[in-house]
Amino acid sequence: MPKTRALNNFSVLSLLVGLLLAAASLTPSLVPRSTVFQGVLMGASAALGYLVTRFFLALWRALEIKVLTGRPASVALGLLAVPVLAVLAFCVADARGWQNTIRSRMGLPDLEAVSTVKILVIAVGVFILLFLIGYLIQLLFLVLRDRLARYIPASSANVLGLLLSAVLVVIATRDGAVNWFLRVADSSYAAAQHLTDPNRPAPETDWQPGGPQSLISWDLMGKPGRDFVMSGPSRADIEAFSGRPAKEPLRIYVGLAQDTDPQRRAEVALAEMIRVGAFERKVLVVASPTGTGWMDPASYDALEYMHQGDIATVGAQYSYLQSPLALIFEYDSGLAQATALMHVVYEHWVSLPPEQRPRLYMHGISLGAWSSMYAFNVFQMMNEPVDGALWVGPPFPSTLWNQANAAREPGSPFVLPEVDDGQVIRYASQFAKPERSGKPWGRIRVLFLQYASDPIVFYSASALWREPVWMGEPAAPDVSPSLSFTPIVTQLQLTMDLLASTTPPPGYGHTYHVHDYIDAWVSVTAPEGWSAQDSTRLKAICGQEGALGCANAT
Repeated sequence: MPKTRALNNFSVLSLLVGLLLAAASLTPSLVPRSTVFQGVLMGASAALGYLVTRFFLALWRALEIKVLTGRPASVALGLLAVPVLAVLAFCVADARGWQNTIRSRMGLPDLEAVSTVKILVIAVGVFILLFLIGYLIQLLFLVLRDRLARYIPASSANVLGLLLSAVLVVIATRDGAVNWFLRVADSSYAAAQHLTDPNRPAPETDWQPGGPQSLISWDLMGKPGRDFVMSGPSRADIEAFSGRPAKEPLRIYVGLAQDTDPQRRAEVALAEMIRVGAFERKVLVVASPTGTGWMDPASYDALEYMHQGDIATVGAQYSYLQSPLALIFEYDSGLAQATALMHVVYEHWVSLPPEQRPRLYMHGISLGAWSSMYAFNVFQMMNEPVDGALWVGPPFPSTLWNQANAAREPGSPFVLPEVDDGQVIRYASQFAKPERSGKPWGRIRVLFLQYASDPIVFYSASALWREPVWMGEPAAPDVSPSLSFTPIVTQLQLTMDLLASTTPPPGYGHTYHVHDYIDAWVSVTAPEGWSAQDSTRLKAICGQEGALGCANAT
């Protein structure tokens, strides 16, 4: 019976490989892992090691190649178990210390002493659950193999049964469970974003999007858009900070529900910009939000203080999903929306007399950075380029970011490259300011703000089998010096890091600090009359008491 054969075919060798990967999973990666995350990672690593080894053993037997049996096999396994268990014991003993090497760098308290025990309990539970799933998959293989063996030779039935069961599992996972989860997540985020806060009614002024004369529907703007439009520093806040006359900053935002067509949403945004006078401001920013449509107040609040409110910012939503999910499932939506919006804005901007145009900048955070980069059409803008761009936490697949990295000067670190003396492209982090070289900018100013501990930026698909470039370099100040590479495990660790990328405090991981935005925007936009003392004063009143931005900072 297939059931009996599956139960009696437990593989000690596969378990030992699984334990080895489980031990390696305890080593640190880019962001701190909670007890639950580490437990899940450890259990999943053990299960994956068991599964991969079983797969190759099954393939080995399917090809009818001889294997060790009896006493020689038992002796070999016993000899192998000693170093494996020793490595596991060493890693378990050091697990808490490894995690604390990251936590201390990020200003987080050390893990409690019992955290390792909790991790082991969770890991065992996860392994058992995944083992049972694997057992069911093995039953599927045995059934398919036995059915096929009635019609084809046994060796062919083994191979074909293995391949068919693998295909069925992939189809069930990708087209079944994953799609179901995606639909549930998408509908949940969509429902949440359509909930109108009764304490935040539509604007009553005509110049604000969603107001009485607006071309943008307040109810269809979504919560991220409504928060963006109605927050930020007022003219009074800016005047109180600078002591000079200021304007009310313009914020234009089109929600995903406004129209199903990204081109139509872009056209509505342009019409609203023209209506409220966005092109009459000194500075114009075309921004691409994160996956959910969120516009980071830490960035936009600071920028509006710098330019005395004489600034307009426009954005259009393209997804309801969190950026890690949108990065996998809906990245093309962001690319299409950013391209459509940038195209219509640029075409109108370039049609204006040069002396009447605002300075034009591109901006994006997280998945919005990738989308904004994608919309950077060098052929369209070659003759009359934009003034600059600030791209924050650029996701690892971003083509322009990868091209810039490939052009870095020999010897410059992968996490903080130097490109052509920094005339056009520069990189900055919380430990490296944009102006650190002291060299002048060129005609266009493009700045990548990225943290070495940000897995959205430094995730690597090839980490399944190959050490990422940045792992072979000296660790940055926010990265644990104990970080090391292990095939398969490192890929799992970075995947877990993606899911936990925003859990570190501001200034680490994928959570960017307002102070770093201030330095970045000063460098990119060169505010008129702005001094280093102004930056210091703004930093002193921004991001206090857990606040993300600078609204009402005074």
